Amino acid sequence: MSALTTYPANQPGQGQTWRDFDAIAGQLSGLGVQFERWQAEQTFAADAHADTILAAYRSSIDKLKQQYGFQSVDVISLNAEHPNKDALRQKFLAEHTHSDFEVRFFVEGKGLFYLHVGDQVHAVLCEQGDLISVPADTKHWFDMGENPAFKCIRLFTTEDGWVADFTGDKIADSFPTLDQYLAAL
Repeated sequence: MSALTTYPANQPGQGQTWRDFDAIAGQLSGLGVQFERWQAEQTFAADAHADTILAAYRSSIDKLKQQYGFQSVDVISLNAEHPNKDALRQKFLAEHTHSDFEVRFFVEGKGLFYLHVGDQVHAVLCEQGDLISVPADTKHWFDMGENPAFKCIRLFTTEDGWVADFTGDKIADSFPTLDQYLAAL
């Protein structure tokens, strides 16, 4: 089940958590973040090719491209056996921004987005069927856990795809990892 915890940025142990989907969407809407529940009923093999996943959701992707003018789409899919999982996890755990508006749709599995807005940090547990947008220039990071298990469609407003500007802030080190967050729910 999806969850949202909002923390003071300087007090990572003092969060308030919501589990009701409408309450989560309402809280995130105030930040300019779109959070929706989509149908994710397709089942894929662990090694399913990105083209197979994109083809299964072509009509939804086309609607998003038309609505927001997305220029590129890809799939990120990781599991516990992925040879580069540790390096990829470290890259996504570093706080960064993107100059473009981005959308993620969780086709399978789960992951934890952190959005650092002003003096608050919002942890958003996304699960299968969740669609989340991150406004341009929003500081954020993502944790897939020690044993990742997710497939996610990513949409970008630029043709370059995922391009991060790392802030150099070590704030992510003081907040719970995905595994710690799940254990505390």
